[in-house]
Amino acid sequence: MRPAKSTRRRFLSRGAQGLGMLAAISASPGALLAADSPAQGAEALIARGVAFLRPRQDEKGGWSTRREPGITALVVTGLLRSGQVVPGDPAVTKALAYLEGSIGPNGGVSEDAHANYATSIALLAFQEANRNGKYDRIIKSGQDFLKGKQWDESEGKGRDDPFYGGAGYGGKNSRPDLSNTTFLIDALRETGLPPDDPSIKKAMIFVSRCQNLKGEFNDQEWAGKVNDGGFVYSTAHSGETFAGKTPDGGLRSYASMTYAGLKSMIYAGLDRDDPRVKAAMTYIKDHYTLDENPGLGQQGLYYYYHTFAKTMKVLGESKVVDSKGGSHDWRAELIAALKKREQPDGGWVNPSDRFLEGDPNLVTAYALLALAYARQKS
Repeated sequence: MRPAKSTRRRFLSRGAQGLGMLAAISASPGALLAADSPAQGAEALIARGVAFLRPRQDEKGGWSTRREPGITALVVTGLLRSGQVVPGDPAVTKALAYLEGSIGPNGGVSEDAHANYATSIALLAFQEANRNGKYDRIIKSGQDFLKGKQWDESEGKGRDDPFYGGAGYGGKNSRPDLSNTTFLIDALRETGLPPDDPSIKKAMIFVSRCQNLKGEFNDQEWAGKVNDGGFVYSTAHSGETFAGKTPDGGLRSYASMTYAGLKSMIYAGLDRDDPRVKAAMTYIKDHYTLDENPGLGQQGLYYYYHTFAKTMKVLGESKVVDSKGGSHDWRAELIAALKKREQPDGGWVNPSDRFLEGDPNLVTAYALLALAYARQKS
């Protein structure tokens, strides 16, 4: 299987342009910790976050299992990517057994209303823990399940349909959205599928239609009304956004979906010269901040932090130069933003409880992942 990193390397090889300087990708974690005090701060925050989550694991082996398995999968991925928890840790072993027990006959995790979401994230967790092929069968079955749930000809949707290529939460009537499509792309690429896999190509048709960029890649009626290069939530039902509409019916972009869209484009093999990538980078430079999720304020803040950090890591950016010429060390600024919002018990929670961000298990998992991406310059 070809790792997602190969696409990132090709993307970086196009040159240091766009947002700012490229990251030095040769530093070892030990050298980074010795030279970079923000990274030391990240390690301390991670340690407290891990300690916060451990006693919150329930009798089923997961976290917030009353909701769905997806939260457990996100926690496990966060623990393993933190660098402070190993696959053989009893908490991880117990949680993976819970996830494995939630797999249905078609290979999906909890084949219910949120099956796509839960399966996509669970594949990341199983991949992180996969040693000596232990979870190869589960990963392959999960890949096939996700491909089967993607909106395409098998559901009677042709290329011209706004649903085409997208994925929703799951379930018979689940309309596609950019967030779940991004999780699907992450899962398929990070478990070894190449950027030219048919499922990734189909997904890119949907992703491109979620961008406020009128042109050959977005034929939706609303695409040119905002035209700022940012992304919205869905093309379904004449387009959907949580950021509201303009008086003339345009769909306002918001940052968390824009970073999600840009990351998906990188994973699909697009380079810096692609007009979609250029437009997304312009939006990011125009709206750079870690005080809020631009377009939504405090709503979805930790999803934003996680997606922001992962996108910056795959971009290879060390600095972000905003549209006013200000230079930002995004790693240091993100670590500081999370430190400021850390709770006394070592976890995180969003007082603006939307998108389940009132659940400290979910939000702490987002924070661990964001810190893991911010800590390493490789």
